[in-house]
Amino acid sequence: HVLILPDGEEQKTLTTFATIIDTLMQHGFHRDACLVALGGGVVGDIGGFAASCYQRGIDYVQVPTTLLAQVDSSVGGKTSVNHPSGKNMIGAFYQPTCVVADTDTLKTLPPREFAAGMAEVIKHSLILDRDFFTWLEERMDDVIALDAEALSFVVRKNCELKAAIVAEDERERGRRALLNLGHTFGHAIETLGGYGQRLHGEAVSIGIVLAARTSAQLGWIAAVDCDRIEALLARAGLPVSVADVGVDPLLECMRMDKKARADGLKLVLLKQIGEGAVTPSPEESVLRDVIETQCA
Repeated sequence: HVLILPDGEEQKTLTTFATIIDTLMQHGFHRDACLVALGGGVVGDIGGFAASCYQRGIDYVQVPTTLLAQVDSSVGGKTSVNHPSGKNMIGAFYQPTCVVADTDTLKTLPPREFAAGMAEVIKHSLILDRDFFTWLEERMDDVIALDAEALSFVVRKNCELKAAIVAEDERERGRRALLNLGHTFGHAIETLGGYGQRLHGEAVSIGIVLAARTSAQLGWIAAVDCDRIEALLARAGLPVSVADVGVDPLLECMRMDKKARADGLKLVLLKQIGEGAVTPSPEESVLRDVIETQCA
């Protein structure tokens, strides 16, 4: 049976989740069923969450058709829906039976959607692989031009980087948290802007810049490294600042982030290009200064 879901982050809700469950029930699927999530990150997230819940868990297969899904969201087993107060607040860790990524599907993507996926590509290089960051600086034009060899390398490299860190820490109790570089800022930007108004990768791109600038404020990386990061994101077609989000609402939304703990907010920052670090949030005055400077 085929169920076509509505498109967009704004559809990643409990209502859509219930539609999937209702369909499974109406057609009498049992625990030996297999759900195939064919589409972008939203379809994969919500399809995987439905599979994790239906009859306490059925098999599912990820067939990602966007760059963001192929390099990030389809690999790792995070499934979820959004809540009006925060992104991905309802979900489960649930691994797919397999992931099938066909890079030919990327040729059908609008440029904006392709660029959104590049935010996660650049993120992985920043936290895990300095040489890959340099490769992206040298080959970005080929990647944007959808060169087959360059695309295959990007997708394979990102899956290898993410799979290795997920295998080490599947449920994000330690090192896997590095994958959230830019996401605490980015999720807050998405939530405040209204789901669907700004693509996930666009919000993450802005978040990466804010995290890099925060790292520079703490003396961890040089300002020139921030400039390199910002330049690479811009070359990929991504935004690096935002003007429609207030400082106080952004900080308040960040405090609601699901990665926060009882002892406060944790951020992923950069020790250097290629090395991320999970750290307690710096003083609010530091964050306020960075946000005001970058988002004026």
